[in-house]
Amino acid sequence: MPSQRHIEHGPAVVGRFAPTPSGPLHFGSLLAALASWLDVRSQGGRWLLRIEDIDPPRCPPGASDTIIKQLDAFGLYHDGAVEYQHDHDSDYQMALDALVNAGMAYPCSCSRKEWQHFSVYPGWCRHGPLHPERDVAWRLRTDIGDPDICWQDRRMGHQRWSLPELGDVVLKRRDGLWAYQLAVVADDARQGITDIVRGADLLDNTPWQVRLQQALGYPTPRYLHLPLVVAANGQKLSKQNMAPALPLQDHAVRPLLHDALTLLGQSPEQSMRHAPVSHQLSAAVNGWRPHFLTSHNVQQTTSS
Repeated sequence: MPSQRHIEHGPAVVGRFAPTPSGPLHFGSLLAALASWLDVRSQGGRWLLRIEDIDPPRCPPGASDTIIKQLDAFGLYHDGAVEYQHDHDSDYQMALDALVNAGMAYPCSCSRKEWQHFSVYPGWCRHGPLHPERDVAWRLRTDIGDPDICWQDRRMGHQRWSLPELGDVVLKRRDGLWAYQLAVVADDARQGITDIVRGADLLDNTPWQVRLQQALGYPTPRYLHLPLVVAANGQKLSKQNMAPALPLQDHAVRPLLHDALTLLGQSPEQSMRHAPVSHQLSAAVNGWRPHFLTSHNVQQTTSS
């Protein structure tokens, strides 16, 4: 299968994979990347790679390079140059300034300890910092505008979430680092992302992101939230739970790719289990059916 890094005429569908380089990718990461890649490629679209490195203490040196090598080992080639969030501070500041000017964001001087007995931050600083002498974070106001955020998830169906129940999320931290919610929305808009495929653990982030898109005049992409991959003990596969890193060796990659396609409900032929990744992916693109995704979490099995 030829490399799909370069597509001369950008089609309407643009997807992305946006890992945090806190360590190498694991099997759960593979499912998210693979589903996004297949979804975009099946529509003749462009698939972008964005490294979400706005939290430097969590990003060890070399992790980004390892992630790129892992994606390449599985044949998940991206289009265009890799983007890094650390290059886009000015974009995030412009977005925050626009929210402040619209009365949608405010400085907050409260510590987590002070509101620890509340389920969400109670909005004490909405009309001015309670402790002006302290450094401040910046939060999104969820007490103005329509309290409900609705969208149609491509796997999970109609979604209706109450923003006040989620609370005033942080957009910029007290230490000056950008928070995920604002950065991801600004990045997706800048890159023209039309389709987002990611794990269901991020479903409850989507209402904040849709509100930010609305407030900033950005289009809202289509969302598809995948079932989570869990270990035998029921825990979500994650770096924190010591999920093993994806291999780079071709003999180990091939059956693991087959496992991933199987867990995505795509029913690849058993005869393809040890086929080259290019052959597996070509067949998977042609047969991609997002409606075959399971409605429940899936458990990883061991490849051999």
